[in-house]
Amino acid sequence: MTHPQDGARSRRTPLHRPGTTPTARRAALPVAALAAFALVAACAGPPKGGAATDGTGVTLSADTPAAKGPIDSFTWALYAEPPTLDYIAAFDYPQNTILSNVCESLMRWTPQLTLAPGLAEKATNPDPTTWVYDLRPDVHFHDGSVLTADDVVYSLGRQMNPDNAAAWAQQFQNVSTVTRTGPLQVTVKLTRPDSQFNQYMATAAGVVAAKAGIEAAGQDYGTSGSLDCTGPFELGAWNKGQSIELRRFDGYWGTKAKAAKAEFRFLTDPSARVNAMITGEVDGGYLIPTESYDRLRTSGVGTLSFGEGLSTVNVNVTTMQGVLGDVRVRQALSLALDRAGFAKAGLGGAGTVTGSLTTRAAWAAAPQEVRRSAFEGLTPTAPDLDRAKALIKEAGAIGKTITVATSPIGQDVSLLATAVQAAGTSIGLNVELKTVAPNAFTALFTSAEARQGIDLFPETYYDSITDPLDLLANFRTGAFQNFASYSDPGYDDLVKQATEAADPAQRYAIEAKLQQTASRQLLWIPVAEWPTALFQNKRITGAPTTISYMYYPWAADVGAAR
Repeated sequence: MTHPQDGARSRRTPLHRPGTTPTARRAALPVAALAAFALVAACAGPPKGGAATDGTGVTLSADTPAAKGPIDSFTWALYAEPPTLDYIAAFDYPQNTILSNVCESLMRWTPQLTLAPGLAEKATNPDPTTWVYDLRPDVHFHDGSVLTADDVVYSLGRQMNPDNAAAWAQQFQNVSTVTRTGPLQVTVKLTRPDSQFNQYMATAAGVVAAKAGIEAAGQDYGTSGSLDCTGPFELGAWNKGQSIELRRFDGYWGTKAKAAKAEFRFLTDPSARVNAMITGEVDGGYLIPTESYDRLRTSGVGTLSFGEGLSTVNVNVTTMQGVLGDVRVRQALSLALDRAGFAKAGLGGAGTVTGSLTTRAAWAAAPQEVRRSAFEGLTPTAPDLDRAKALIKEAGAIGKTITVATSPIGQDVSLLATAVQAAGTSIGLNVELKTVAPNAFTALFTSAEARQGIDLFPETYYDSITDPLDLLANFRTGAFQNFASYSDPGYDDLVKQATEAADPAQRYAIEAKLQQTASRQLLWIPVAEWPTALFQNKRITGAPTTISYMYYPWAADVGAAR
């Protein structure tokens, strides 16, 4: 998926922001400032049990201290208003941060980034092309009706219907049928083995909503009225342009939410968002503007926490029709890029310079030798301007123009765009910046029209499952985020092999080959790994720190800190 930890997710990052018309501008180049920054390097893995410290000095944990009791309400900052809360379009931070507390999936991604039962109390795989989901009994939707197998069949069917253009349709590419095989049992038949399918049933791909409620809402589903889901909160008032309110659902089948109400406020300006946290206008938020890390740490009003984000910051290549179609130009830009300077300035010193599109944490379960082969000889991270200039000359690209999208979402986006501009200018390219409003940045992930005239844009991609194939499959021919239309039958075949591999060791070995290919071709330009950041003031505690909050009902855990 995708994000600027303050901006756009990827893969899911567009993983998505509605809004205003982008305007083009030229920006000054802070080359000297960026060149002065020192290297920040480290590796991070999923926290196991307690906390772990990465090489940047940032301590990673899975959770914050448990709440000591209930609370009437809390307020949460969002950098943009969701265009919709329809689960089939929930492919970015604003949507999923809210939806994860209202709608539930067949499986559940835990704060420790492991898979657990969700609405299905049991999932079995009797043969390589069959998944059987046995549902929990007596689960109620927010309208009071009871969950049945028919609701599951209908909900998953919406993802598969080509007329819906679902953001998660790719996760159903190998599904043949979804059928009711009992009042509380659903059977999914696959056309071929798919090692990823059940993992994706813990994301918005596996959300179940009431069939009757969706049909009654029609075209308005997701933008007004109830979402008719089963989560610990139900949708309350949606004040367009201002806020969304969630109310505790007292008929919830699991542990009741500690807060009676949660209010999400849309604060598109990074400074305004941080000021709201410090003054107490909001109690907390994810996607903290990196330039405010130190300010929040020293504010005395709350705690800034970090967790495994399974996230890499990249430069997304949106087209290979022009000058970027020559791999030498992509290589030159990568060799000219000051990753260390960006990690320090753009990521608040919490980023880890990398030449890999995938995080090391995503490979945690792989055999040691496979991990070595996956990361050996990848994209160089140290600048080499002489080599970069030579590649531009060889490619005949001197003076050629490329356009990079930027946005005032936060420095993680704006400074990376500027760093790319500085890199390109230093080796003879003409690099223009095109500014996109925060509320419109999501469209880059979902609309080819929005990407017209844009060659590159900053993207933070977060995995939605703990497997490197989540990112690497994006370069398969026709994949949702394969914006540049890269196509290689050999690569496609490796994706197919990895998807079908039941043995994890075999799958990781194939994925290591995919990683090497993506690196050689520089299908995206990798920049840094980046943890998830979370702020909670002294009123509240309990929110998880990991990227699990995209699909885990995190707000139900938030309660009184004392």
